[in-house]
Amino acid sequence: MNWSISLEPLISWPLLALVLVPLALLALVGLWFRQRGAVFRFVALLALAAALFNPVFLNEEREPLKSVVALIVDRSQSQDIGDRTRQTDEALAGLQQRLGRFKQFDVRVVEAGKSQAAEERTETRLFGALEGAFRDVPPSRIGGAIMITDGEVHDAPAGSPDFNAPLHALITGNDHEKDRRIRFENAPRFGLVGKPLDMTYRVISTENQTGPVDVRVSVNGEQVAVEHATVGQAMPLQVTIPGAGRNIVELAIDREPGELTDTNNRAIALIDGIRENLRVLLVSGEPHAGERTWRNLLKSDASVDLVHFTILRPPEKQDGTPINELSLIAFPTRELFVEKIKDFDLIIFDRYQHRDVLPILYYDYISEYVEKGGALLIAAGPEYAGESSIARTPLMSALPAMPTGEVVDKAFYPRLTDLGQRHPVTRGLDGSATEPPHWSRWFRTIGVQNPEGEVVMKGADNRPLLLLDRKGEGRVGMLLSDQGWLWARGFEGGGPHVQLYRRIAHWLMKEPELEEERLTADGRGMVLEIRRQTMADDPGPAQIITPSGKTLTVKLEKSEPGVFLGSVETSEIGLYQVANGDLTALAHVGPVNAPEFADVISTENRLRAPAEATGGSVRRLASSSALGSAVTLPSVVPVRSAGDASGSDWIGLRTTDDSVLKAVSRVPLFGGFLGLGLLLLAMGSMWYREGR
Repeated sequence: MNWSISLEPLISWPLLALVLVPLALLALVGLWFRQRGAVFRFVALLALAAALFNPVFLNEEREPLKSVVALIVDRSQSQDIGDRTRQTDEALAGLQQRLGRFKQFDVRVVEAGKSQAAEERTETRLFGALEGAFRDVPPSRIGGAIMITDGEVHDAPAGSPDFNAPLHALITGNDHEKDRRIRFENAPRFGLVGKPLDMTYRVISTENQTGPVDVRVSVNGEQVAVEHATVGQAMPLQVTIPGAGRNIVELAIDREPGELTDTNNRAIALIDGIRENLRVLLVSGEPHAGERTWRNLLKSDASVDLVHFTILRPPEKQDGTPINELSLIAFPTRELFVEKIKDFDLIIFDRYQHRDVLPILYYDYISEYVEKGGALLIAAGPEYAGESSIARTPLMSALPAMPTGEVVDKAFYPRLTDLGQRHPVTRGLDGSATEPPHWSRWFRTIGVQNPEGEVVMKGADNRPLLLLDRKGEGRVGMLLSDQGWLWARGFEGGGPHVQLYRRIAHWLMKEPELEEERLTADGRGMVLEIRRQTMADDPGPAQIITPSGKTLTVKLEKSEPGVFLGSVETSEIGLYQVANGDLTALAHVGPVNAPEFADVISTENRLRAPAEATGGSVRRLASSSALGSAVTLPSVVPVRSAGDASGSDWIGLRTTDDSVLKAVSRVPLFGGFLGLGLLLLAMGSMWYREGR
């Protein structure tokens, strides 16, 4: 019970002063001059004032509030190492049981580190979780906080946290742990394809160990070297970036006997491969409307260095001038097709026919260039069907189709074949989804027989229009019409000539994104996304090996012709291996080389300063070096605000004096007949004395 007195005037304070002040002055004057009855008048005035002030006794019924205690449980991946999960679970159960005995504590359990967002799994952020637990709690009701963690907390303040209550940390793990890890010191984000890239790395040991250690170097999952490093020293590394796009460079060391974990025995660097400018040789057999289309396309691509030659004299014009005197600058045939042919990424023959410009032997060099990995594109016109066709040279061994000698001059819409709808070069071409296609017609097709490779577009009378073929290690494309310039000129609305021509050129130059059979994987947050390009109807499921060695199977669903997608939510940060058929891919999910695994040794040092600043403590749950050691919990003691909050075997949590009002009882002192009687008695006594 809480008794108090309160004044509840019957009239307003100004009016009360207007009535009582003159009366009080008169009563005081009477007392000063000792007039007869002055005392009775003064007592009557006091009775009147008490009645007007209306004093009331209040009895408040209050319910004490509980102190809020936050129990922060570290569930980050480093807590899965060794025996820490068991220690955490035992400590959590024991503390909940002990805290449950005290009715004055409101315990809030917060498990931190289980979020699926990659940015929230980069580090162990327990103080962010602590702030969230106390967000709706007044400072006077905060009783304290207990953290169960391995001590690797990355948002620990240097001083006191933002609350005035004891902070206690119970550290999992053991005090004799050892570990060895590897990390990149310098890893550029970009590198030139086929060129050496300089990097540095360091192997670190918790016991200040020195000496040699073997480091395995892998690029995109394939081991390329074994380096001999010295523990503790920065070591140089030089790798060659094999291809354009995302490349994964991985360093790995063997697990040492007695080492805590091998999770951080690998380091990953993601490097985007950038190709140097691609060198393209364009040889036009004669000036024609489509020649500038190819030239403009290749010149507009900043990644292409173009060398272009055009034969200016048509074959039917014979004026007796020697062939080597027809140009201001001699056509450097030997330099281009013998000495530097390997420097070109792509050779294009645009409506070219065999004349004396190229010696017959040079065609054999071009065929050999293709067999050894080069790229050749034949943009055929009527010349390909004639007597001077390049198909009648040693180049024929590299060509995917021989001419029949027929030139079909007939209007038609270029259409995709069934293979073309799935092939990356022609899949999803703008305008191809309608019938007829939403692009202009062409008017010429060159007839061929026994085409090899893949026919991805067809022309008049369903004849082959675009052929893509592999010859040895190289690739050959053949466009069997010279009418593509109609799309570039906007005839009948034009067509996607830039999209088509660029895809053809980049497929020939082995652009990874245009491979028919390709498996890629990527991490989006904590989701592993898989993309499979294939010419098959169903590639089957994908098999996944997680960083911890577990095996998963993911079904791939058809997204569009030739493309199948799959995804799976993951809980582990690290490198995933994905396989489908004969193809494999690597993907890193989560932050690369996250601080969560940079140092996995349990420690008391990071939380000691904030804990001691609040009067709390830091202690280990198990001090023995054995992994199976039992958990020892301190006793929990409620303490007042000014008392100590920790001892050798106990931890204190503060209780609050806050309460909530449940009910109020009112007892008026001058209310009812009692007040009326006292007032009448005082007035009557005054009148009686005045009447004598």
